[in-house]
Amino acid sequence: MRRIWRHPKIVLGGVLLSALVLLSLAAPWIAPYDPIELDVVHRLRPPSGAHWFGTDAYGRDILSRTLYGGQISLLIGLSVAALASVVGTTIGLVGGYVRWLDATVMRVMDGLMAIPGILLAVAMLSLTRASVQTVIVAITIPEIPRVVRLVRSVVLSIREQVFIQGAITSGSRLPRILFRHVLPNALAPIIVQATYICASAVLIEAYLGFLGVGTPPEIPSWGNIIADGRNFVQLAIWNVTFPGLFLGGMVLSINVLGDGVRDLLDPRIARRM
Repeated sequence: MRRIWRHPKIVLGGVLLSALVLLSLAAPWIAPYDPIELDVVHRLRPPSGAHWFGTDAYGRDILSRTLYGGQISLLIGLSVAALASVVGTTIGLVGGYVRWLDATVMRVMDGLMAIPGILLAVAMLSLTRASVQTVIVAITIPEIPRVVRLVRSVVLSIREQVFIQGAITSGSRLPRILFRHVLPNALAPIIVQATYICASAVLIEAYLGFLGVGTPPEIPSWGNIIADGRNFVQLAIWNVTFPGLFLGGMVLSINVLGDGVRDLLDPRIARRM
């Protein structure tokens, strides 16, 4: 534990991420205004004592919308990382260990990876009703093949180890072999990959919101806030500056934290450090 908190990347990423998470979770108590309340009298006001981050074209407080938008980004990022990791790990374990399934599973994954993730998400959201749940599913599907390929590559090397042959000889069933012997030895790269998926999901949600096909307009998210302010950049640059800084800080902190976790879990890097 002491070794973890001495790692500079984990400390930097953890502190920044913790600050953003706490600000987002505390939005109901610290946000000065209702994030969806319209006030056209005070539209496009610059940052001031009354509105620290200014107001948008509808008079809504940018600070309040940015804090509440962090909740949506966190929910989507964590949900996508969890779903993609669980589904991708399960498919990768079975496909990598069961030889006759390997070719079929990987051809399906290759087909999904051939479609750009952002285009697949836009197509799915265009055919369905916009909601947070739909956005989570649309972002998760393109991320699953990446987890499957990673887990499969790890399983291909693990299944040839002596302890796996010993488990087979002792009569262990396939589920026990996969989840008791193979999975624990493949957790390190899966954890690192999950952090990068979380950061990617936060960015993709912002892209979708900027394109107008993400979360519904009445739900504040960083992508929606930036999209609403893009037409007024020359008049009110604060509409995109502050949510953009929060978005960049969130993605940066997750990536730095994941990089630090990788350094600790990779034996070769750990020995050099």
